[in-house]
Amino acid sequence: MAVDGITGTSSGSSLDQNRRTIADNFDTFLQILTTQLKNQNPLDPMDTNQFTQQLVQFTSVEQQLKTNEFLEALMMANEASVNTDAVSYIGKEVTTAGDRADLAEGQAVWGYSAEADAHDAVVTIKDGNGSVVYSERGQLAAGEGQFVWDGVGSDGNPKPAGTYTITIEAKDLSGRSVPVTTASNGIVSAVDFSGGEPVLTIGNAQVKLSDVTNVRIPETKAPPPAPSADPDAADPA
Repeated sequence: MAVDGITGTSSGSSLDQNRRTIADNFDTFLQILTTQLKNQNPLDPMDTNQFTQQLVQFTSVEQQLKTNEFLEALMMANEASVNTDAVSYIGKEVTTAGDRADLAEGQAVWGYSAEADAHDAVVTIKDGNGSVVYSERGQLAAGEGQFVWDGVGSDGNPKPAGTYTITIEAKDLSGRSVPVTTASNGIVSAVDFSGGEPVLTIGNAQVKLSDVTNVRIPETKAPPPAPSADPDAADPA
């Protein structure tokens, strides 16, 4: 399983450029101060206060350089830590806010959260073209849950693998609307570090790391039992 490069260079390049600029200014300042000291008039030397102020400026620039180097080290360490954490998501099942899920191997799974018990809830699933392929009416209990679709449309025909969207409209016993939020579930297959934030690849979708709300180890299906020997079978000998 391939993983995209995990080194972020955009922020590092910017910091390097800023540091080089400050270093150039620092070298220029040092040259000017040294030239002033070498060429001052012995009969009218540099004022002590002015000299002290320039030394303070000298120290301030040096401290700024050290501070920038320290901040750069912290940022690089933090970026490396985030990238390492993102890589650990590969192969894990994650939940992200959204309404999309991939139908694969005859199954698509969404998560949902209802703010209250819903007496009448309508689930609608659409394909990539926005056409309704499945709908179902039922009840929802307050709290979080999962909706698993077997990929069979309302017309009784199995639908092709791909990305589908879900909407859930719910009402309570009084007919008032019950807010229901949906979430997508999927297995992370790759991580992209080309932007400012790691982006996870889940099926055909690209999801920011900050949008992940849950991470878990996917359930493994038990292998089918081995066929038992037929005691009535003839001896091959």
